[in-house]
Amino acid sequence: MGEILVGSCSWTDPALVRSGWYPRGRRDAEGRLRYYSERFPVVEVDSGYYALPSARNSGLWVERTPQGFVFDVKAFSLLTGHPTKRAALPADLRDRPRGRSLVTEVWARFAEGIEPLRAAGRLGSVLFQFPPWLGPGARGEEFVEECARLTAGWPVAVEFRHPAWWRQGQERETAALLAHHGFASVAVDMAQDLPSSVPPVTAVTSPRLSVVRFHGRSRSWGTGSKEDRFRYAYGDAELAEWAPRLRALAERAERVHVLFNNCCGDAAVRAAETMGRLLRVAQAA
Repeated sequence: MGEILVGSCSWTDPALVRSGWYPRGRRDAEGRLRYYSERFPVVEVDSGYYALPSARNSGLWVERTPQGFVFDVKAFSLLTGHPTKRAALPADLRDRPRGRSLVTEVWARFAEGIEPLRAAGRLGSVLFQFPPWLGPGARGEEFVEECARLTAGWPVAVEFRHPAWWRQGQERETAALLAHHGFASVAVDMAQDLPSSVPPVTAVTSPRLSVVRFHGRSRSWGTGSKEDRFRYAYGDAELAEWAPRLRALAERAERVHVLFNNCCGDAAVRAAETMGRLLRVAQAA
């Protein structure tokens, strides 16, 4: 049986900080991470999508967390095919023409930024969340292959946002593509009655890692504000449905990362706490 690590997709989200989950005296940058890492063994650095991570911060994260704590870092938007505002780029790159040279430099800086985590054995995975317009087919496969070439030696997890990748008739091809490149598949929990709903397929495509991200089940997915999309509090019964599925994943992968992305107030950390408790109860039974 592999390990199941449960956590949330941010420890710095302003709504979480305002929620009161962090006690007084633990709300500065260092205190928050130390407090979080005392309670969970994994976290996702979702800020990596919005700005390139810095080696300095990565080094501080290693210093402020216990041995064995791991970080899943979300890949920068330019590297996953999402629109990227010039303001999101480092200042010295903002006037560069968009093209291969810029993308190559951004890849290099992203790698430099996460190197302290990798060197310390704290890099759980780099999450490539591909955009909803990247569907299966030649173009999609070429994009995945290019990422594989540029991330050789990295632990990589892939989340497809186009639902066709995991719909019946395509799921085997998708799993084979990820397995060919050694990428871990990311399963999702979300509302299942929307046109953009991604099926919750739990394919294991890497013996090292499997990832499940819980987005909440808001019906505003894809249409509302960030708060509307992720405002959702999981009930115990909804989480309990996943406990046997997570244990089944752990039978086939060395580690399973369970990450809650319903980051509105303290909903994500509360759900992570509940899921951890449910898994401990199931293990003891």
